[in-house]
Amino acid sequence: MPRNQFQRMIFALITVIITVHAYVFYSLYVVNGGTLMSVTGEGSVIGAINAQGGVYMLGRFMPIWSVVILEFCFAYILEVVMGSPSSFKLASKIFDPRSTHPVLFETAIICATVGLMCPAMSFIAAWLYYPYYAGFNIITLLANWLKLVCFNFPFAFFTQLFFIQPCVRTIFKLLFRKDIAARQNKN
Repeated sequence: MPRNQFQRMIFALITVIITVHAYVFYSLYVVNGGTLMSVTGEGSVIGAINAQGGVYMLGRFMPIWSVVILEFCFAYILEVVMGSPSSFKLASKIFDPRSTHPVLFETAIICATVGLMCPAMSFIAAWLYYPYYAGFNIITLLANWLKLVCFNFPFAFFTQLFFIQPCVRTIFKLLFRKDIAARQNKN
């Protein structure tokens, strides 16, 4: 879809904006919501987060908006530097982009991106959400990383494949419809 560096950066930006919000919701509500409510005695996840003074990150409680911004920065840099370029190369090793049906090739790119980004972002999250109050132990960090990969990978795979990337591609096509139409007329 993206044809130049500017379009790649915009595509990555749209992807990360949607993805980070989805993951923060998933992590706080689905994975940790019950624990947060039982620890604080609140009846809702947002009430529990507010009761404890925010989300535990980097050894202290931070507001949700700062969590979203920090994760967005890490995810965007990682997507631009590693995710997009490497996933295209991996998909191109298996399929020829010129002769493979576009849906199949895009699916291969999405799968490669999830396979790269999920462990990488889970590793960053293992550092960000590490329980520093208990002291630091590398084995605990690695165990937390593995746990996060196990929680995040199925969510990442299915949401990227069936929701996020189709949504991103639709938004991208709307933003660059003139460029896409000009390219199609040229061919």
